[in-house]
Amino acid sequence: MSKVFWQSLLAVPAALGAVVAVSGAAIAAESAATTQVSSFDQDSVQLAQITSVSELTDVLPSDWAFQALQSLVENYGCIQGYPDRTFRGQRSMTRFEFAAGLNACLDVIATLIAQSGINPDDLATIRRLQEEFQAELATLRGRVDALEAETATLRAQQFSTTTRLRGQVDLHLVTPFDILEGRGAASETSTSVASRARLNFDSSFTGRDRLRIRLQSRDGNAVVPFGGLANAGSSDNFNVSIDDFYYRFPLGNRITVTAAPRGLSGGDWVTSSIVPFDGPSVADAGGPQFYDAGGSSSNGAGLGVNIAFTDNLVLDLGYTAGNPGATQPNVGLFAAANQSYIAQLNFLTDGFFNAAVAYLHNDRSQTFALNNTGVAAAPGGTDTFAGLLNLDFGGFFIAGHGAFTSFNGGDDFSWTAGFGFNDFLLEGSQLGIYGGQLPQLVGRSENPFLIEGYYEIPFNRFLTITPALIYGEANQVAFTDNTGFWGALRATFRF
Repeated sequence: MSKVFWQSLLAVPAALGAVVAVSGAAIAAESAATTQVSSFDQDSVQLAQITSVSELTDVLPSDWAFQALQSLVENYGCIQGYPDRTFRGQRSMTRFEFAAGLNACLDVIATLIAQSGINPDDLATIRRLQEEFQAELATLRGRVDALEAETATLRAQQFSTTTRLRGQVDLHLVTPFDILEGRGAASETSTSVASRARLNFDSSFTGRDRLRIRLQSRDGNAVVPFGGLANAGSSDNFNVSIDDFYYRFPLGNRITVTAAPRGLSGGDWVTSSIVPFDGPSVADAGGPQFYDAGGSSSNGAGLGVNIAFTDNLVLDLGYTAGNPGATQPNVGLFAAANQSYIAQLNFLTDGFFNAAVAYLHNDRSQTFALNNTGVAAAPGGTDTFAGLLNLDFGGFFIAGHGAFTSFNGGDDFSWTAGFGFNDFLLEGSQLGIYGGQLPQLVGRSENPFLIEGYYEIPFNRFLTITPALIYGEANQVAFTDNTGFWGALRATFRF
């Protein structure tokens, strides 16, 4: 049998193997819920035939695939490069590129076969090879058939072609070790439970936009004098409500617009709250509370704009109008009894330094408690100026914020500061300790003070456990003993 013919036979398995691999990849890609957009411009690139592997400037003799590329180029002539004489071996190929390369190899195979011819002995050898690898070919065929059947099932049973359903359930067990005591105050005297359940329906129509409708139910709370738990809330008796309802879409490559009939206010408009405690912490104080202090009710409508001047510099703008309710259905967005505005300028990186400055204003009248049992109102709303900072040293971070708020009747200053360790003892975990003076827009002489230590432990992609210790000084005249100490355990399920 001629050497040329055997060379053609050697090229056939490589081509067929590539066909099977790309076919499987194509099937898997079609079953994906989102469309991946390649940065490769199919119309602007013309692949060029090369005659020597040395013409590829980004292929070195030390590369593990160098000999394979050398053989395909010099023996078969079926490898093509980009116009700039690069091979780009670290990038995934497109189906257009694969078709071009496969066509070149098949042309070489056809030429080799035509030149050598096929005699009966060669045909017998081919049949013997087919019989020898019949089991492997059958196995491969079965796997492809099973993949196609699975893909058909996914298509038939999928929830929606445009919508993904995502859920999260948070369960809390909170035990007070040191009890707040007071005259008629709501003290937490025994172990309590709190829960929150969310279902997010996220739809995309272009691949870059998002329509979110969130259903939420929650019941119970703890550490109430300090803002409560981050993933709980006042009792809703497990009534299901629409918590978030907004549509977010891009305008060009640098501007994103969010329109929200319900659910967004204050910090919901910003790209990042900067401090890494926001999210992992069990107490709500971990997310800077100045975003929520005195703001408009989140059940109103609003509009937000995020402008990325550069990849690192982002400006966030947001407006929320309080819901006028059933008694004033004719009150529009700009005539609501309470309105809030926020502007935040962020400097965001993947490295050491992340920071932001923020300004918030709201027209909502503030209610405050006097230094006795009386209650009064402070009209005129509030203005808040804040700064946020996160210094990330890799596995270790230092972060915090400060916020100055002025309102009719007084001024207020709140802050938090802390540190933590990412991937502490376990990949994906976070150990953090923070504390600070919480907002106090109630006319009292002192602000509440809180310290929390937490350890967020991801057991798998579905379950996260977060134990925490929380100490606080309420500084409220309603309590005769203003100090409290809690142990908390939060379990978060995602699906």
